[in-house]
Amino acid sequence: MPVQCSQCSQRRAVLKRPKTGHSLCKDCFFRAFEEEIHQTIVSASLFNRGETVAIGASGGKDSTVLAHVMKVLNERYDYGLNLLLLSVDEGITGYRDDSLETVKRNQLQYDLPLKIVSYEELYGWTMDAIVKQVGLKNNCTFCGVFRRQALDRGAMMLKVDKICTGHNADDVAETVLMNVLRGDIARLRRCTAISTASEGEGAIPRCKPLKYAYEKEIVLYAYFKKLDYFSTECIYSPNAYRGHARAFLKDLESIRPSSIIDVIHSGETLSIKEGVKMPVQGTCSRCGYISSQALCKSCVLLEGLNRGLPKLGIGKHHRLHGKILAQEPLTEQEQRKLKAVDF
Repeated sequence: MPVQCSQCSQRRAVLKRPKTGHSLCKDCFFRAFEEEIHQTIVSASLFNRGETVAIGASGGKDSTVLAHVMKVLNERYDYGLNLLLLSVDEGITGYRDDSLETVKRNQLQYDLPLKIVSYEELYGWTMDAIVKQVGLKNNCTFCGVFRRQALDRGAMMLKVDKICTGHNADDVAETVLMNVLRGDIARLRRCTAISTASEGEGAIPRCKPLKYAYEKEIVLYAYFKKLDYFSTECIYSPNAYRGHARAFLKDLESIRPSSIIDVIHSGETLSIKEGVKMPVQGTCSRCGYISSQALCKSCVLLEGLNRGLPKLGIGKHHRLHGKILAQEPLTEQEQRKLKAVDF
């Protein structure tokens, strides 16, 4: 016997929401999903009328749903935002070039301006070239650091007020677990924040309108709305540390669907013991980007690549930052130690 929609009781239910367990028809699901994101935006005061907001667009399901929903809500509730798409081309042949074609179609579908910035343009390196140097272990470290800064640089070129990204509830919960496993108190403290304020020169505020949206529901929304998105995983990510946290979280979710939100709430209510020394945010002496060290991670990684010592940015080598700043050559012993680091 067909199950009726638990919301309107007029149409046949086509799905059972992973987040709440409610059986809904397509129209009621669309409305519920959009309204929850609207409430997230309003309750956290993510935007102000008149702001220019860059939507981080990769062509994947999360950023495509974010772009679609932001355009819908901006018109429905008259947010008064000037929306545009911002993409980063990491230089991954057979992956990013294809996904950017999806972004270009999204630009036409949603009638939003599009800006694409590339690693090659900003850093003189592509991820293909970086992987040739470093291999498939720790390559995600380079990509994550460069991508974050590339988004900021692209946003500064566009003179936007804020960046919004497609991080969903699963992403946030995975990050909480990763930071617990790594014992990274500083990141653990701020990873659940729905928005990050501008911290020094070169930092543009970011926000996550999809913070409480389950990945499964984002997929359902994209599927039933027939949105145009790119669904292939990055060819360089099979060994990413995040994959282990994701697998663990999926196991938890299969037993207790509320695990995702529970993990997020745990991170939100975390308090740091008094007396624990936290890193102080400053700015990079070389590029001016936010950093808790003399050099930001991006500059250290880039220096290592340019010197033929890619392991320079992996692990803690802060004592070498002075030499890097002074453009001094490393001693043979220092180079041997770096080459001995397990990649």
